[in-house]
Amino acid sequence: MGLASVGKVLVGAAVVLLVLGGLFLLLGRLGLDRLPGDLVFRRGGLTVYFPIGLMILLSVVGTILLNIFLRR
Repeated sequence: MGLASVGKVLVGAAVVLLVLGGLFLLLGRLGLDRLPGDLVFRRGGLTVYFPIGLMILLSVVGTILLNIFLRR
C-alpha cells in the first residue's frame, strides 16, 4: 500500500467524519439528541449520558439501509 492510497483513505475518512458531524448537528437542532430511553445520571459536577434510545434508532435505520443496498 503506497502513500498515495493511504492519503486517499485518510481523505475519505475525513469526509465521512465531516458528513457524520453535520448529521449529528442537524439531529441536535431537530431535537433528536434526547430520545425516550436515554439514561442521564447527574451527581454533583458529573453527568453520565447513555444514549440507548438513539443507539436503537440508529441500529434499526442502519439495518434497513443495509438490507436495501446489500440485498442479493
